[in-house]
Amino acid sequence: MVKAIIFDLDDTLLWDQRSVKEAFAATCEAAREKYDLDPERLEEVVRMEAAKLYQSYETYAFTQMIGINPFEGLWGNFLDESDDFRQLAKVVPGYRKEAWVKGLKALGIDDPEFGADLAERFPKERRQHPFIYEDTFELLDSLQGRYQLLLLTNGSPDLQMTKLEITPEIAPYFDHVVISGAFGKGKPDPSIFEHALSLLGVTADEALMVGDNLMTDILGANRAGIPSVWVNRHERIAEEVKPVYEIKKLLQLNELLQRLQ
Repeated sequence: MVKAIIFDLDDTLLWDQRSVKEAFAATCEAAREKYDLDPERLEEVVRMEAAKLYQSYETYAFTQMIGINPFEGLWGNFLDESDDFRQLAKVVPGYRKEAWVKGLKALGIDDPEFGADLAERFPKERRQHPFIYEDTFELLDSLQGRYQLLLLTNGSPDLQMTKLEITPEIAPYFDHVVISGAFGKGKPDPSIFEHALSLLGVTADEALMVGDNLMTDILGANRAGIPSVWVNRHERIAEEVKPVYEIKKLLQLNELLQRLQ
């Protein structure tokens, strides 16, 4: 019998990919206005340059372990209390500027000052563009009080809490919030799932893990023995990692729960 449900945050409840896309669009529009650059092309090359730069820093192994992606590095401050996060906080200002400067250069624009301006603009735009899936609150309303709810998210506590602060309606639904940067390891490491079960006071077979990412949410749940529910909004094919259950939208979770009673 299901007693608790563990939810991922980014691109499960929050539409983070759209938020990032909208922030890029708004930031790159400034380059179109100044240099008549194609905003979509600039976004493409900045994403590429950011990913390459991100892997070049000594902090990369830590960000991989905790689960912080290159685009979070373009807007997060990482004001967390650990040596690894302090090192990351030192790296990101230069990383942000360099990603935008290199992106402009790739399109023939050598203007470091403007690149720095875009690097400053992107975090502001990201904070102004929070998006939540249309069925997130309807689902959470239906579950609250019937199940224990835990939010399990990879990333910097400072950044993940910022996401929750700019979408303040989400956190009150949850009995617990677990962030990988505070725990010390991220999904798919089974230890963070076992920690979540301990907080909830349930066994693995009394919980469900709901998430969109096969390689973190679903793989980690499978390793910890927790039945996994893959939110597959884009009709992707699960190949190496197989979920126990699959839904196409959040509200289908209620149908699944009825079958599991």
